[in-house]
Amino acid sequence: MADTVLLTGATGNIGKPLVQTLLSQGRSIKVLARDTDQIPSQPGVEAVKGDLADPTSLVQAFRGVDRLFLLTPLVPDMVKLGLNGVRAAKAAGIKHVVRSSGLGAMEEGIAIARWHRAIEKELEASGMAWTFLRPNSFFQNLFFQAMAIKGQSAFYTSLGEGKISLVDTRDVAQVAARALTEPGHEGRAYDLTGPEALNGVELAAILSRVLSRTISCVVISEEASKQAMAQMNMPSVIVDGLAELDAIGRAGYAAALSPDLSKLLGRAGRSFEQFARDHRAAFE
Repeated sequence: MADTVLLTGATGNIGKPLVQTLLSQGRSIKVLARDTDQIPSQPGVEAVKGDLADPTSLVQAFRGVDRLFLLTPLVPDMVKLGLNGVRAAKAAGIKHVVRSSGLGAMEEGIAIARWHRAIEKELEASGMAWTFLRPNSFFQNLFFQAMAIKGQSAFYTSLGEGKISLVDTRDVAQVAARALTEPGHEGRAYDLTGPEALNGVELAAILSRVLSRTISCVVISEEASKQAMAQMNMPSVIVDGLAELDAIGRAGYAAALSPDLSKLLGRAGRSFEQFARDHRAAFE
């Protein structure tokens, strides 16, 4: 009998394709949800009630689970949620935790990198088997600007000329599926990037080609970017964290390419052009 797999973050950019990847392999899975009614009913998926913010709710949710995919949202208490998940997994006797972390996770660095590393350290000390997935920023983040691309034929960035090795979350999901279902990934950390590093002007050129109209990349100041995020009611600590992330992107520190994804999947990661073609309807 296959190990029981439980996913957190099953409705997000990584979680949705991860669910479909595992189902396509003929596996039955469990997904954690604060409100199980929000999980679409489909064969092979069991929604279990639980909340990473409420450790007591995880006792029943994690019972009988062998492998856990642990993804925490980018929120002010992200570290607390992650630590709750790790500690509950250990108490439940879970064998292996695959953690969705972030590229550049480290104890000394920008805030988001430190937050990810704090959860990784808790896992390393837990005695459970672990695998860290460390993706760069996602192509799918552009969905936040879909309305601007549709209505204004433009998107906005404070990255300047900085290039980023963006990655498709569908590829991250496929790596996660392998780590959850195959042996040999325990104690490994994988840096996951796309096949090329691109700046905003290059992204705009690709979108222009795919959409058959001119799309502009409008460079804005860091302050304007922070104001826009604040107007979206993002907490100030998240606004500051994302501003730091953009700053290292501007400085060229997010452009490195890693071979890990292509080695794990046996193919190159999806290109931005492929992403744009696959999701053309979202930007037309």
